[in-house]
Amino acid sequence: MEYFGGGWGVASAITVLVIGLYLTLILSRRFYIDQFLSFAIYSWHSFFSFLYAWFVNRDGGDAIMYHRASLMEHVEFELGTSAVIFINSFFSDHLGLSFLGCFFVFNIFGVIGILAFYACMKSSLHDKSPYLKYLALIIVFLPSVNFWSSAIGKDSIAFMATGLALWASLNLHRRMPLMVMAVLVMLVVRPHMAGLMVIALSVSFVFSRNVTLLQRIVCGVASVAAAAVMIPMALEYAGVGDGSDVDAVVTYIEGRQGENMSGGSSVDIASMSLPMQLFTYMFRPLIFEARSIFQLAAAVDNIILLCLFAFGGWAVFKGRMSHLGDNRTFLWVYALLSWGILAMTTANLGIAVRQKWMIAPVLIYLLISVLGEQRAMKREKPVSHGSHSI
Repeated sequence: MEYFGGGWGVASAITVLVIGLYLTLILSRRFYIDQFLSFAIYSWHSFFSFLYAWFVNRDGGDAIMYHRASLMEHVEFELGTSAVIFINSFFSDHLGLSFLGCFFVFNIFGVIGILAFYACMKSSLHDKSPYLKYLALIIVFLPSVNFWSSAIGKDSIAFMATGLALWASLNLHRRMPLMVMAVLVMLVVRPHMAGLMVIALSVSFVFSRNVTLLQRIVCGVASVAAAAVMIPMALEYAGVGDGSDVDAVVTYIEGRQGENMSGGSSVDIASMSLPMQLFTYMFRPLIFEARSIFQLAAAVDNIILLCLFAFGGWAVFKGRMSHLGDNRTFLWVYALLSWGILAMTTANLGIAVRQKWMIAPVLIYLLISVLGEQRAMKREKPVSHGSHSI
């Protein structure tokens, strides 16, 4: 694969980088993030995008398949893989961007997700210990977060959708259009995850205390109607047919568990208990399981996640509550439901390392927001009510 693609390839890649930086600085104001920090986030993420492009160009990967397919004639739009190819074809075939230039386009998607993710953590920690704020910064700069969300593929778009949905949940009444956009973006690349988002929204509307009975009924019916349309579509996309046969669903789960079991990054997930499946999906590889520099980086990230989950989980167990104005019902339902389903249907650990970042930001936010004690200080203007918020 030609990395730069000649003079125009170099110039266009630099142009995309500049445009991405400009968009980042604009969004930094929308998300109430310091512009210098936003610049650092964008630079760090772009470095991993460059590294990812170099890596797959040398050793191969799905990104090359997406890019080559996007250069073929008559690229059609369909949900999932075809959608990524279709999106990339606009930049590769129509605009003539190089392989690296297209990587930088998808890099922008990932940065938007990271900015939204950090803005949510920042809003929950503005009156708490500085150490927790440093922890939020460490999480944002974790190699795994930046690496997997920086490449041509579904992961960068899905991560952006997750970040935007999380941000919208902080003030769902005002940001419902953004939530709808996040669900639609997720629908394009991972319809089954969009279906889970709609289920979580339906549950949150039914149990919400901040809406009238009439609003609850209307929103609940609308959500159920949307779920009735999207969930069969997601099941069909996943290969379960119309989902009406329980045996078909069980067969699908068993089939997914048996896939890719011979690879070096695979685990025998089918023989594990559900708690072990959940642990494996979110926290492996561990340090002693690392066999490469990439697995080692992922293992170091997982240590930080393990500590956060241990302390945050203990705080939740003790009944510590967050007083933030977010939609916790939606967040918990989406995170736990997605975690359970993905853990039961993902056999390959390499896939889990990437895909867990569709749900990990939500869990991280929920847990980090209950840590620490509120400090006696003048409260900043709540992020979720800012006049410039998205």
